[in-house]
Amino acid sequence: GEAAAEEGDEEEGGEGEQESEGPVTEAEGLRLHLSSRNATGYKGVKAADGDRFTARHGVDGKETVSLGTFATPVEAAVAY
Repeated sequence: GEAAAEEGDEEEGGEGEQESEGPVTEAEGLRLHLSSRNATGYKGVKAADGDRFTARHGVDGKETVSLGTFATPVEAAVAY
């Protein structure tokens, strides 16, 4: 009984810790490009109007292509 309750507590605590550690480094099986210079924590991701986020990627070193607008910075980072 006690061991099972303790294991359950550890799982819940582990999930909360992951969210508070900072940007997610991997999602949907992809390694995300982190950026310490970007407020969102992800390369190519910027806050848009309201609570949305945009992803843009450079092409041939001169122009950028919009990859879309997303609900979370992690979703935008996955698109990047």
